[in-house]
Amino acid sequence: MNLKVTIDGLQLDNPLMPASGPIVGDDEKLLFLQGEGVGALVTKTISTKEPQIPRPCIYGDRTFVMNSELWSEHAASTWIESFLPNLVKQKTRPLIISVGYTKEDMEYLIPKLDPFADAFEVSTHYVGKNLDVIADTVRTIRSHTEKPIYMKISPHIPDPVAFAKAVQAAGASGLVAINSLGPTMKINAKTRQIEYAPESGFVWMSGPAIKHLAQATVYTIKQVMPDFTVIGVGGIASAEDVIEFMLAGADAVQMLSGALIKGKQLYKKIINDLPKVLKKYGYTSIEDVQQTVLKNPVTYEPRIPELDVEKCTECMLCEKICPYFAITMEDIITINPEKCFGCGLCISKCPTHALK
Repeated sequence: MNLKVTIDGLQLDNPLMPASGPIVGDDEKLLFLQGEGVGALVTKTISTKEPQIPRPCIYGDRTFVMNSELWSEHAASTWIESFLPNLVKQKTRPLIISVGYTKEDMEYLIPKLDPFADAFEVSTHYVGKNLDVIADTVRTIRSHTEKPIYMKISPHIPDPVAFAKAVQAAGASGLVAINSLGPTMKINAKTRQIEYAPESGFVWMSGPAIKHLAQATVYTIKQVMPDFTVIGVGGIASAEDVIEFMLAGADAVQMLSGALIKGKQLYKKIINDLPKVLKKYGYTSIEDVQQTVLKNPVTYEPRIPELDVEKCTECMLCEKICPYFAITMEDIITINPEKCFGCGLCISKCPTHALK
């Protein structure tokens, strides 16, 4: 099964790479991920100042992560003089260096990092919503490198397409969509305290909980700009998620929080699972997925769910959650067609898939 993808001249053995964050915080971590088989390497965001990071700073739940880390805790000089020289001696994958944040930061960082980079990813988390400022930052980066530049869009940007058009006009090669969601906060009712946060009280949320927002952002941009590279990130935790993002239009994908929730070995598992999941859904390659046009078969007529009695365990979840009070237990689960609105909630929530 062919998993290879090409983005802006970068050859990837598979579409999965790490997202910028704690897992990619130095050369040792990046080389570990290379050993896990990722298609490309992405560094933690390098900036000109060392951040003040509260401890603890990362909270993990079943479907999300909250993180009050900022950018790399290591100085830019440590990356330039130690981590990157060691990494480029041993890397066998394209290296995307994540940088932030201001035009002035780029004036200093890009010339020093360019000899090590195959491409740049640029975080816009802390530079606001002004597209003129963001575009000016892109122009500054482009004046110092010929490598691909991927601008990372945050969910607070009100118009993703306008953002994409602005950075493309300024010289960007594509986008990384999306950054973590926020601000959010973690409150402990027992201790009456805010946890995992700096003085502001706010943290950023990522992981499977934001997957559908991320996919919608990718899709929105690609519908208008199909030839503009978009790297999808936000909520990937399985091979199925990778395929979903690529059906939405992503040219490649990144994952971080899934590994914080399920373990760092998830990268290798997803890569190993991709061939069988592609086969399961009738695809012959990643390229085959990318060439698929999503359908949207909308109907406004209610369709009453049907019950597979053999699969039903009579757990009664469908009755409990039905917002139209249309489901009751008689001899079997029974759906009143006069009350059923055909909303589909019971079908999506049935643990044994007894409703269809």
